[in-house]
Amino acid sequence: MTNHLLEERAKTAAPSDTRGTGTTARRRRSFLRRDETLGAWVLLAPYTVLFLVAAAIPIGYAFVISLQRAPSLVNPTSGFGGLESFATVVGDYRFWSTFINIFTLMAIWLPIMIVGIVALALLIHASPGRFGGAMRFVYYIPGALGGIANFVLWVYLIDPVNSPIAFLWQGLGASTYKEVITPGNMPFILTAMLFFQGIGTWIVVVNGGLNGISDEVLEAARIDGANAWQLAWHVKLPLIRPWVGYAALMNLAYGFQLFLEPYLLRQISSGSVVAEWAPTQLGYAFAFTNRNFPAAAALSIILLLITLGIGLIIVTRSGLFGDETSTRTTRAQRKERRTA
Repeated sequence: MTNHLLEERAKTAAPSDTRGTGTTARRRRSFLRRDETLGAWVLLAPYTVLFLVAAAIPIGYAFVISLQRAPSLVNPTSGFGGLESFATVVGDYRFWSTFINIFTLMAIWLPIMIVGIVALALLIHASPGRFGGAMRFVYYIPGALGGIANFVLWVYLIDPVNSPIAFLWQGLGASTYKEVITPGNMPFILTAMLFFQGIGTWIVVVNGGLNGISDEVLEAARIDGANAWQLAWHVKLPLIRPWVGYAALMNLAYGFQLFLEPYLLRQISSGSVVAEWAPTQLGYAFAFTNRNFPAAAALSIILLLITLGIGLIIVTRSGLFGDETSTRTTRAQRKERRTA
């Protein structure tokens, strides 16, 4: 009888205990969720403030200014001008030539930059130990140079009289800066400058992605018979695609912001290249030579839209900012569509 009563009590108590345990678990999950959300907002707050001050508000202000009408001698008053400033920019005789220049530079510099970054990062990762660490430091040294220091170094290198490679310039028939820094040579000179300045930093970034690859994955590939080339091409390279995409995205943004190098190269070459070689230089001319701030703002908006458009393609193709599962699923779906 006593055993029977104990069993009945256990049966009746079990559901209530389960409900109590389930309620406690739900409360705990809710508390943890709120705690994580609060922590995320605390971490995000400094970036949000910085983004508003340095990006969102200036972009909004530039857009508002671009819709104004620039004052002139005939009509010194300003007001709402609609898309007049955008028409002024696109209709300017210098507009298309600046974009031809910058896209020519991108077509030469970006592929060399990305291939160089990936190749050297893979070589460093394949050379563990002190040698790999030493080479990583050596490659980073050029990246430690500031923009102006890198420029001064290259001014010395392209000097056809005092440069250690003066024989090269003299062999090409150049004896002055003006003969070296020509419109035809500008993309190649800028490619060398930007490659030397930026590659070391991005090797470190991509090498960090390589170090994040699981040793079990690499060991499994070796057991399956993969040699060093197959390991790099079929295993490492697909896994670091987001890092490569990030490097391409940031270098793309830097390329569209190019101003200092072409501006100073024009100065030392006594004006052998045009003053508005890059779009940013054209924006500078609109603002401070033509006194047309709405046109300068409109050009900045155009540059922003072009950069965002190309950046969106890079982000979607490289899987940047996406989780690994969704990225693999998207790639599989694309492959199926191509096969079909």
